[in-house]
Formats: sequence, C-alpha cells, structure tokens
Amino acid sequence: MAAEPAGSGEDRNLAMLAHILGIVTGWLGPLIIYLVAGPDKPFAKKQGAEALNFQITVLIAYIASWVLMFVMIGFVLFPVVWIVSLIFSIMAAVAVNKGEDYRYPIALRLIK
Repeated sequence: MAAEPAGSGEDRNLAMLAHILGIVTGWLGPLIIYLVAGPDKPFAKKQGAEALNFQITVLIAYIASWVLMFVMIGFVLFPVVWIVSLIFSIMAAVAVNKGEDYRYPIALRLIK
C-alpha cells in the first residue's frame, strides 16, 4: 500500500513554489515561503526550510567558484553548480508536488 501524500493541496503548492522560486530568486524566495507558511502548513514550512538550506549551500558554492576563478578552476565549477542546482530544484519541486518529502542530497542543514 502506497503512503498517503503529505499536506493539503495548498500546502504542497507552497512547498513546490519554494523549490521553484529557489531557481529564480536564489535564497530569497524560499525564505519568504518559509516565513509565510505558518503552523497550519507544516509540509510547506519544512520544504521551505529544505529549499532555503539548499539555496544557501548553492550561494556558498557560487562564492567559492567566484574565488576560484582567479586560478581558472572556477570557470568550470560555476556552470556545474548552476546545472546541479537546477536539476535538484526541479527534482524537489516534482517530488513535493506529489506530496513526497524531499531532502536534498547536498545541503548544509542550517535552518531546522
């Protein structure tokens, strides 16, 4: 028997929006979703925190690749970070839209 999807329709939509906004706005979109999702939307709040943690990790990777551009490694690393961020964010958005709890494989867990 399959597990029942988490959260209501609006809860899942907010969770999906947190991951999609991460692609477009970086850490700011997931932060807004995390702050807007109240105690009545626990799935959206949890996924907003997950998206925010991932986008903070991506920001740190962008800064590291910018610094490494001075030794030419960053020119390769920068597009790799962008592609990985895009793929993982899309995978997360699809998973939470189905009601599945998604956890990024590469993310610093700064926000609980």
